[in-house]
Amino acid sequence: MPVTLVIHGGAGNIHPGMMTESQEQQYTAGLRYALDQGYAVLNGGGSAQDAVVAAITSLEDNVLFNAGRGSVFTKKGLHEMDAALMNGLTLEAGAVAGVRNIKNPIVLAREVMLHSGHVFLSGKGAGEFAMSQGITFEPDEYFFNKDRYDQWVEIRDSNFTQLDHKGDNLKGPIPNTDHKFGTVGAVACDINGNLAAGTSTGGMTNKRFARIGDSPVIGAGTYANNKTCAVSCTGHGEYFLRAVVSHDISCLMEYKGLSLQEACNVVIKDKLVKLGGEGGVIAVDALGNYQFCFNSAGMYRAMRNSEGREEIAYYGI
Repeated sequence: MPVTLVIHGGAGNIHPGMMTESQEQQYTAGLRYALDQGYAVLNGGGSAQDAVVAAITSLEDNVLFNAGRGSVFTKKGLHEMDAALMNGLTLEAGAVAGVRNIKNPIVLAREVMLHSGHVFLSGKGAGEFAMSQGITFEPDEYFFNKDRYDQWVEIRDSNFTQLDHKGDNLKGPIPNTDHKFGTVGAVACDINGNLAAGTSTGGMTNKRFARIGDSPVIGAGTYANNKTCAVSCTGHGEYFLRAVVSHDISCLMEYKGLSLQEACNVVIKDKLVKLGGEGGVIAVDALGNYQFCFNSAGMYRAMRNSEGREEIAYYGI
């Protein structure tokens, strides 16, 4: 059975010329290291679920990505993080939203799945559960990043929100085309043909009202089912929520018999576009087939499989 790991670090208006050679090298190194961590689990006969957690943990620890340590600032100058994990064999899932000071939200999502008796925990309650499970907490200083802070300061006195740390206003007097969505995610197919998917994000800069996007919502930003596929999404969350993107891809495969590629294309390049949504997905099926599918200019993405293939890319194809 082909073993496959696919990861993403966000999608959006990512195009040649927007990054220096040094920045490209940093992103390449970050994506490759996450591949190394996740694929080592698969290569050792480990589960897709554990591989997904290992890869996402690496991305959460990297300040380049809007998740974990690299999370953006909210309206109140805090960090509120979301994450979800789903097991394609059992359809078990765990998710957290609006958690603070959790070093690795994806690890907490796994604990929710395995030990809470629930699927979705939020805010202070999720924090209480994390303490009961011995999850690692970090002080606010751990999550501080000068670039993220400066970008928040520019808009903190307004009601604008930014989709990521490059200054993309959701609403405002001046359109900004520099959209980049910093969510991270991973999907995997292990040696037994079992699938798993996970997603983690720091949300939107200057977000208010404890806003939650699609990332931790099972069936919207994250979904896995051995019968069909495992999917992790990145993009403008409100649209992915409305379109129930990850589950829709699975349903097209299960009920209409579409291939992984066909299902991804229908949802991302047709249905989502008609709604006005921008972003993309990574996906894998139980045969180890994988897809990068996005309707934006680019997506930080990478994959590795047991057939010797490895790919790391940013820009459109």
